[in-house]
Amino acid sequence: MELHFKSWAESAHRLVAVAAGREPADLVIRGARLVNVQTREILDWQVAVANGRFAYVGPDASHCIGPDTQVIDAKGSYLIPGLCDGHMHIESGMLTPAEFAAAVIPHGTTTMFTDPHEIANVLGLRGVRMMHDEALMQPINIYTQMPSCAPSAPGLETTGFEISADDVAEAMAWPGIIGLGEMMNFPGVINGDPQMLAEMAATMNAGKTVGGHYASPDKGIPFSAYVAGGAADDHEGTAEADAIARVRNGMRSMMRLGSAWYDVESQITAVTEKGLDPRNFILCTDDCHSGTLVNDGHMNRVVRHAIACGCDPVVALQMATINTATHFGLERELGSIAPGRRADMILTSDLTTLPIQQVIARGQTVALDGTITVDCLHYDWPADARQTVRMGKTLQDTDFAIKAPDGANKVKAKVIGVVENQAPTEALTAELPVVDGLVEGEGDTYQIALVERHRGTGDVVNGFVSGFGYTGQMAIASTVAHDSHHMIVVGTDRAMMAAATNRLGEVGGGVTVWKDGQEIALVELPIAGLMSDSPAAEVAAKADRMVAAMAECGCTLNNAYMQHSLLALVVIPSLRISDLGLVDVDKFEITELFEENA
Repeated sequence: MELHFKSWAESAHRLVAVAAGREPADLVIRGARLVNVQTREILDWQVAVANGRFAYVGPDASHCIGPDTQVIDAKGSYLIPGLCDGHMHIESGMLTPAEFAAAVIPHGTTTMFTDPHEIANVLGLRGVRMMHDEALMQPINIYTQMPSCAPSAPGLETTGFEISADDVAEAMAWPGIIGLGEMMNFPGVINGDPQMLAEMAATMNAGKTVGGHYASPDKGIPFSAYVAGGAADDHEGTAEADAIARVRNGMRSMMRLGSAWYDVESQITAVTEKGLDPRNFILCTDDCHSGTLVNDGHMNRVVRHAIACGCDPVVALQMATINTATHFGLERELGSIAPGRRADMILTSDLTTLPIQQVIARGQTVALDGTITVDCLHYDWPADARQTVRMGKTLQDTDFAIKAPDGANKVKAKVIGVVENQAPTEALTAELPVVDGLVEGEGDTYQIALVERHRGTGDVVNGFVSGFGYTGQMAIASTVAHDSHHMIVVGTDRAMMAAATNRLGEVGGGVTVWKDGQEIALVELPIAGLMSDSPAAEVAAKADRMVAAMAECGCTLNNAYMQHSLLALVVIPSLRISDLGLVDVDKFEITELFEENA
């Protein structure tokens, strides 16, 4: 366990003795081509490990070998540092920390910096502590960023719990807390909101890192004000100019490739073409669902993608190892193959395609040829963490009826426009018909609803969305609805929208897809309505079926479920839905569904 892993200071006497040849190492690796991310060199060097840390790194480790030393012959394979994910949310994988770790270890991820603000919105500080505690039980490094914004936008949404500046100050003393999670309330920072500034001050006073989230396209004075508040990184960039603006202002540009976010290719040109210093750029995933983890990979997938976008392989590796460690103040602890650091490393036969042959974390083999070889321990999640879907009533199709203005036979409605592979939405309008006094969706515009599920009201806010491509009679409902995590329902049929909603009330949360009056896919997520503690492969199989079911309903988008789950994210432009109404994120205010004077 992390809590019992000896520090460099506690291990120094043995590391010195092993490096000097006075004591034998626990492990020696020979015959490898070592990728030195400190210098961007590839060296024919050997390593010796003791107490889960590198003791000797150099041309010949023969003097460190004793009768009980394990010796691995790498046979010419590359030896690279274990991969680090600089910004991500475990809950987005639909898995608990233990099962998420089990899924990514075979892909070479040995360190994650995770912001559990999803569970914070449902269970508050107590939920964060449960995630933090299970994270510390894993055989790899999972550092927790204390969530900063629950709600993400006060006044625009209502969450199950709220996070206060006092909560942040308390969490800074927990052993696994590495900093403050992404500061999504950028208008609050810009306008000098006392709570936001107090949260950042508590983090900086603790000597820890403030995570950023600036989703506005305005890189002028508001952006300067936001950076002045203390945010040290930002993953919301989608264009080269965004990345450049971040690093010029002393931030780290975090470029993400998640299940639905493809923001590396458009930004990495700041390095590959503009020639900016790559040490200020970090690769991350942000959000990956279980299907991506099981079928495609994790940080190895991101590194491969960066290389395919023209990045030098060793530079790409720096962006997923030493750059990340340096950013969080852990350069002397992890992120490179150097004396004293945690012995987290990967053997791979190719630096471009990055096949993961063997993964070693803290000196122990944790995966071989794609198969995990260690146990990932589970936290004992209490009953109330599994009973969080409280609507207080059974919903009917009438709850999803949108009444037209008196006398209208058509209306001009505001419509949330989904953008494939990106987090922002478009603020669209559509002229929609009125039938028997109710506004109906038409063509690629259909209904969306947010159902309150934290306080047992079951209140419904209705609106319209387009871009998924749905046809026929269908509905999809999810209790994963970033960040407030009420319930998001999209459908072409109000009766099925009600049925899908009630189904999630029965199972305690998850995702359900309905077509022609029948449920055709279900992913149960009983913990906070966000996660399952079942094995990743099982959850991924159900998630794959869910994605296929969405396609059977006519959906044409890549990883459309991720788009669905973000429709309530009221801190990313342009138009969203919350329990308080339709939200114009560009203006940060509630707006009416129908255009005036239409």
